[in-house]
Amino acid sequence: MTESLSYGDTFRTGFLLGEKAEPGDVYCLCGDLGVGKTVFTQGFAKGLGIEEPVQSPTFTIVQEYEEGRLPFYHFDVYRIGDVEEMDEIGYEDYIYGQGVSLIEWANLIGEILPEHYTKITISKNLERGFDYREIKIEEI
Repeated sequence: MTESLSYGDTFRTGFLLGEKAEPGDVYCLCGDLGVGKTVFTQGFAKGLGIEEPVQSPTFTIVQEYEEGRLPFYHFDVYRIGDVEEMDEIGYEDYIYGQGVSLIEWANLIGEILPEHYTKITISKNLERGFDYREIKIEEI
């Protein structure tokens, strides 16, 4: 588990993971609204060498970034109504391709996740302070 005391800490944790990402890796990002998933993802993208702004693709479900050292596919599945919507966007082409996929709210599509992925859970602990976050990274 990693502790984050600031926006910068969360960004840096994402950055370091992005630097290590390899083709075909899938990262599943879980946590409540406002815990820093987008900040983590922005750091992750920067670790892949992506310079353009990264925002959550809440309404488009997936955003592709091709300019980094690997193709980066950023999913936000918060608003999907049914996992069949993932089939409609061709998620398997992304997940099983040679790029790196990061899926925000991955717990909502658990039944279609690959057998192996990296799960990242970000949570607040208000007893430790408003900006305090626990970032748990585990291989599944």
